[in-house]
Amino acid sequence: MTKIGVYVDSMNIVRNGGYGMRYEVLRRFATRNGGEVVRLNAYVAFDEERAGRDPNYDATLNFISTLRDLGFKVIEKTIRWYTDESGRQYGKANADMDMALDIISQCRRLDVVLLLTGDGDFCNVVSMVQNQGCRVELVAFNNVSLDLRREVDLFVPGYLIPGLLPIQTPPNTPPWGEIGSRVRGVCTKYQHDRGYGFLRFIHSFGKLWITDTRQEDSPYKSVFFMEKDLPAGVHPADLPSREHIFEFTLMDGDKGKGFQTTDISLVYQYHS
Repeated sequence: MTKIGVYVDSMNIVRNGGYGMRYEVLRRFATRNGGEVVRLNAYVAFDEERAGRDPNYDATLNFISTLRDLGFKVIEKTIRWYTDESGRQYGKANADMDMALDIISQCRRLDVVLLLTGDGDFCNVVSMVQNQGCRVELVAFNNVSLDLRREVDLFVPGYLIPGLLPIQTPPNTPPWGEIGSRVRGVCTKYQHDRGYGFLRFIHSFGKLWITDTRQEDSPYKSVFFMEKDLPAGVHPADLPSREHIFEFTLMDGDKGKGFQTTDISLVYQYHS
């Protein structure tokens, strides 16, 4: 059985678009192909001074407890406070070194490392782990290092993973993947001469390498859209693109064939 290690730089993820990420969904995503999670490490900033005086800090303590309930080993990085030249205080709690050492020392017993950070400083770590025979996958949201995206074996924007990040929808909105639901995806095909294209979204966890939505065991589905429905600021000349993350509502296609959408918004754009 495939042995998997999950390493989450919670501080980096929260600061870069991942606030509210559902760690239970992350765990299910990590084991989507039937593997066994051997390591679940989350690196979290902890302010000892504030915890002793601020009752509102209970939210952070509860977050740590929730992670432990889900089976994560929580590595608490104490925030150190400094004063700059202008007299302003700022806090730092860097988990990079601890996380890198853990990954390197533990990868020999793993087949897959699932990394959650956008920090390009991990490029060398990824290379070292791959040289040990491990596959490295990356999940992150905003401000993801281009070098890191290129170094890993697979990069999946966290926006695209069903349920990983909550989508703001009205009550009673159908769940992800059903008619009437809001999902996120990318544009994989575009007919410039005809003014239409297709968006692709993850419909279920599975073998992400089966990208042809016509295959029965593909975890992806295609959605038809018209050029006139593209959000402002998105130019057809830039499509198709995996760099643009779109959010859209699923509708029945013509004559019940597949999905289509008219309600498209741009969530985020990566830069090559």
